[in-house]
Amino acid sequence: MGQEAREAVDFAEEPDHVTALRDTLRRFVEQEMPRERVREWDREHRTPPELFPKLAALGVCGVTVDEAYGGQGRDLVAAVAIIEELCRRGSFAAGHFIHCAFYGGINISENGSEQQKRELLPRLARGELRFAYGLSEPEVGGDLASVRTRVRRSDDGAKLIVNGFKRWCTGADFADYIYCLACSDTDAPRYQNLSFVLIPPNAPGVTIHPIDHMNLRYTLSSDVILEDVELPIENLVGGEPGWNQGWPMLIGPALDAEKLEITAVTFGIAQAAVEDAWQYAQERRQFGRPISGHQAVRHTLVEARTRLQACRHMLYHAAWLAQSGRPCSTEASMAKLFVADTAVEIVLACQRVLGAYGLSEGYDMERHVRDLLGMPIVGGSSEMQKNNIANRLGLAS
Repeated sequence: MGQEAREAVDFAEEPDHVTALRDTLRRFVEQEMPRERVREWDREHRTPPELFPKLAALGVCGVTVDEAYGGQGRDLVAAVAIIEELCRRGSFAAGHFIHCAFYGGINISENGSEQQKRELLPRLARGELRFAYGLSEPEVGGDLASVRTRVRRSDDGAKLIVNGFKRWCTGADFADYIYCLACSDTDAPRYQNLSFVLIPPNAPGVTIHPIDHMNLRYTLSSDVILEDVELPIENLVGGEPGWNQGWPMLIGPALDAEKLEITAVTFGIAQAAVEDAWQYAQERRQFGRPISGHQAVRHTLVEARTRLQACRHMLYHAAWLAQSGRPCSTEASMAKLFVADTAVEIVLACQRVLGAYGLSEGYDMERHVRDLLGMPIVGGSSEMQKNNIANRLGLAS
């Protein structure tokens, strides 16, 4: 068997430990996240504080942390499967898992100093810490190299002083640290003037203003105002070598993982939409038979499930490449682009199968629609992914 054939077989077979993990998570979801409670959390725009500790007690948060720091070893395929399974019941537990294992575990694993790894990674692996991203700003969306938030050193070099305004800082209300991108050298060339800083949301000078939004309502997003926030120099991500190295940290392997996690969220919710419509169509009767017996409905559901299967292959192929240590920036962007756009088509088709009930509070479909309509924007828009892919493939501009 040739190398390409062997790789195809490897990708097609899910590891036994991931299959066992899915079974554990499905039991967790049924016990801890019944549908009526999830609908209540969505209406209230919150996740009950006891939910994430129960999830963390399963030991899942260590899948992005090396064993040397208390984790199970980096396993991105398992991490994607965790998000998928949790999102089949909504974003509520998955969101907090991502803030721990991805925003925290992956970024500190990739970019942290040895001291930061020793201090933070064991706690992240146990689910004791969660991070929020402080990337976007009111005048800065996709062009993150143009952030206006500033970080400077104190005269004695012992402190960092941060001033700025971050927007769409989801999770700032519960996070232990904001993983904040800031300009650290106004005189340095573009891309060589950025640093990451760990900012506790309760630090003096930090003000948080919640922003209401229609999708992924596991928590509020927030504006975060930073006014002369003083931090120890140890909060510079990467330590002293991390000064002005924020751009390489931003676009490195952690970015590919970021695209994988938001794509896994999208896929999990799209899967829930298909499953709900599939079941409804067999229970709802019109003209003397289940509506699944009518050709228009049958074709709609089969097309939705076929698109869903294509999404699965795109997502897990990219995750497999990332886990194998292979270059996957193009594949991760393709997965993000394809799954986000296709999921919108899937969920709108599934909503039509439910008819008026697809708009009703008594069904989950209207939440699936709200969640998925934003996915071509969240985590890097589809337009940004197209630019990334064109650049990666050398398309002349």
